[in-house]
Order: sequence, then structure tokens, then C-alpha cells
Amino acid sequence: MVGLKLGLSTGLLLLSAVVAQAKYIVPGGRWRDTDGNLVNSHAGSVLLDNGTFWWFGEYKVEGQEEGGGVSVYSSDDLATWKFHGLALEPVEGHSIISPKHIIQRPKVVFSESTGKYHMWWHADNSSYGLLLQGMATADTPAGPYSFVDATAPLGNWSQDFGMFTDYKDGRTYALYSNGDRKEGRDVYLTSYNKEITGLDEVVHRFDKFDLEAPTIIQTDRSYYTLMSHKTGYRPNNVVAFRADSLSGPWSAPWIVSPLNTRTFNSQSGFTLRIKGCRKTTYLYLGDQWDSNSLWESRYIWLPMTIDDDKKTLEVEWHDVYDLDVKTANWTPVKGKEYKDATTNGNSFKQEANFATGGFLYTGIEGNDSTVTFNGIEGTGKPQWVSFYYQNTDDMGFGDQPGGSPDRIGGSWQLRRISSVVVNGNTEKVETLYQRDTHKGIILSTPLQLTLEEGSNNTITVGGLYNGVAYKGADLDRIVVYPPEN
Repeated sequence: MVGLKLGLSTGLLLLSAVVAQAKYIVPGGRWRDTDGNLVNSHAGSVLLDNGTFWWFGEYKVEGQEEGGGVSVYSSDDLATWKFHGLALEPVEGHSIISPKHIIQRPKVVFSESTGKYHMWWHADNSSYGLLLQGMATADTPAGPYSFVDATAPLGNWSQDFGMFTDYKDGRTYALYSNGDRKEGRDVYLTSYNKEITGLDEVVHRFDKFDLEAPTIIQTDRSYYTLMSHKTGYRPNNVVAFRADSLSGPWSAPWIVSPLNTRTFNSQSGFTLRIKGCRKTTYLYLGDQWDSNSLWESRYIWLPMTIDDDKKTLEVEWHDVYDLDVKTANWTPVKGKEYKDATTNGNSFKQEANFATGGFLYTGIEGNDSTVTFNGIEGTGKPQWVSFYYQNTDDMGFGDQPGGSPDRIGGSWQLRRISSVVVNGNTEKVETLYQRDTHKGIILSTPLQLTLEEGSNNTITVGGLYNGVAYKGADLDRIVVYPPEN
């Protein structure tokens, strides 16, 4: 692998020489870097370079949700991430990359012709009036990247931006939606020149589907394009198209996850092909946006099952899974379920024919109306605990009367916040964000908790203020997973 540089890693990831200990990947969890800080790399991409994965994404902090620059992390196992700072820093007063500008969906590729790393992104002003593609270059993956230019792709508009490198011929392509105006609403697939310094030819146009957040995953026989509908920061049903050739013809789109899960409350943005020494694994790298606090948005990285004979692609949910990037084997981690709990105050057990045990715990609110799971087995080490829940505050997006927002104050809330207390220790209260769900749909969200060794632990769930109310979501069950080795 020494000396090998690959293009954007939606292409082939040769990992036979990578030696790494696989660790758990936990979709929707609070992912922390090697310094213990929350990973801050939204709507990004992953590049493989000399056996190291480099993750680039939008850097968002409270008070600076846009224009914060592009962060960069490195990993040898896709689970343990080291922060290298900002690969692309905003420049005060700059005409394209000032803190007042839009720097979204960054992608990085190595150009064999120039010997440099090229970063491309959706470049815009705060009103989305420019609709350009920005370019910057660096001598190393971590940067720093120097701004080169921002251009209109072949004279067109460009909004949500993606990039793809074909592992068979090494050619790199841009994917971009051309805005929300009536004259736009297409998604373009366009080839780069050999140097990857500009676009040279439109290969295909997805005409008037009005989609965004495009990404392509390639198998030995097919190309699959995944895209999101346009619902702002509200999640929706991501769709896929299939073709034998990038120029098409492309199939009609289909939904890639179980209906009404809205792609497990996530948006597409990137996909990853991992060819190990035993198999090839395909990953969906999505974003779980939190519109009320974008810096608290999470990452939904999930395996995809692709069947070229049936011409299908599905995104699979797993609370916790173990991925070995050397072999490309992944296995779901088995946890222990707890369904029975005691209620307090106004919380109560409610019949629900769609729930795991035929009931939900509802009425959770504040510190007085809580639900407690008893007899939980712990190890004395940090463990992931998944809380399965239903939260119908926003009434299922599209089922609202007149298409209006939710029935709680007229604004999209998107999530309730629950308090989680282990063994009655109210000095340490964990916050659990529970994104809204469709009626009758049970989803899960994880927390990493430290339970005492033995089987006498308790977990109590209450409600915290989400800007409107102190309600926690209805609970179905919890699942406790073993600690990482």
C-alpha cells in the first residue's frame, strides 16, 4: 500500500494491507475523537490515502452554523478519529470563504496530474444566490488548503454537491443539484478533466426529480445513485436509482429504507465501498440533522445490502456493529433487551399493537413522571444503551392538517429531550435526543452509560425542556450492549 493514492473513496478501497483493530460503529451516538471532544464533521466525505481514512466535513459550532470552514479527522478503522483542525479555514472579508459564506458538502480527491489534494464544495452566499462550486488545493490530506476559485459548473447553477471516482478507470465525477428555482430542480452527473481542476462534460441529467444530497456507490456490475428529497433539515425517504453505465439509462427511483422511517431520520450525502481481503462492504454515510442545534447533529453510518441480480439496494439499521476494515467483515453486536419497567407520577403503560411487547410507556414528563428499568446487568465499563421510542410531535411530516408544521406552537421541533439517570444518581443527568417519528414507527437512539458491575442497576427516564415542553418520548424498550474489547 506504500505510495498508493486513491481518488474519492466511493471508489475502491483496497484494505488488504491495513492493520487495524475494528471498534464499534454506533449510528446516532455521540461520537468523540481521541481528545474526547464531539466529532464535528457534517455533510462530509471520506478519502483513503496510504491506508489512512480522512474524514472532511462542515465545522459547525453554536453561533456559527454556516461558514465555519472544513474540519478534518483521520482514522485507521473508521471508528477511532483524530482531529487535525480545520483543513479549510474561513477568511474574514474573503469573497467566497468568509465566515458569512456557505461552505457545504466538501469532497476531497487526489489528483495524480497535479500531485495535490483537491477539495471541492458547494460555495455560496448566505441567501444561496451564487450557487457555485469552490476549489482549494493542498500538499497533504490534512491541509491546510489554499483557495483557488469558485465557478459555475459549465455555466450552470450548483447547490448540493457530491463527488464520485470510478474505481475501474479512475475517472472522477461531480454530482450537483442545480437549485430550487423552477428552471432548475435537476441533478447533474458531470465528468472532471484529467487534472480534476474543472468539469468537461455532462454525462447524465436526472431531470426535474427535484432531489439533493447526491452520492454514487459502485459495484462490479452496477452504479447506484442515492439522493434525498428537499425537506430542509427534516428527514425524508432517501431514494436510489440504478444503471449499468453512468450515462444511463437509469432506473426509476425507489426508497432505500423501511417506509416511514425516513431513512432512520437521516439524509444521504456520501457512500463508501470497502473491499477487504474477505468481502466487499458498502456503507451509507448519512447525517441526522438537528435544526434547533445544528452543532448537535449526529452521523448515521449504516451497512447497505446490494443485490445486483435483483437490482436492489437497502440501507440496514443496526444499533451497534463491529467493522473490520482489513477484511471488510462486519457483524451486528448483540445486546440484552429490557422491556419491563415501573412507572411514576403520570407516566403509564399504554397498549400499542406495533410495539415490541404490545405496549409503550407514555406520559413521561419532567422529574415527576418517569419510567425506571430495573435489574439491568452492567460491567463497570462504558456501554452503549439504545432507547427504542416513538415521538409523534410533528405528526409524520405530510400528515399534518393543511401541511402546516406541528401542533405544538407552529414550528418544527423535530425532537424531544429525555433525561437519563443511572442508579438514582441525579448529580449526573444524561440528555437523550429523540427525533420525531411517524405514528406506529419505533426507532432508537443510543447513549453511552457506565453501569455498575452486576445486575442491580436501574435506568430512569424523565423529560427535559426542548424549547416547548418537558416531555420525553414514549418508550418501547432499552437494549444494553457489551463494552468494546
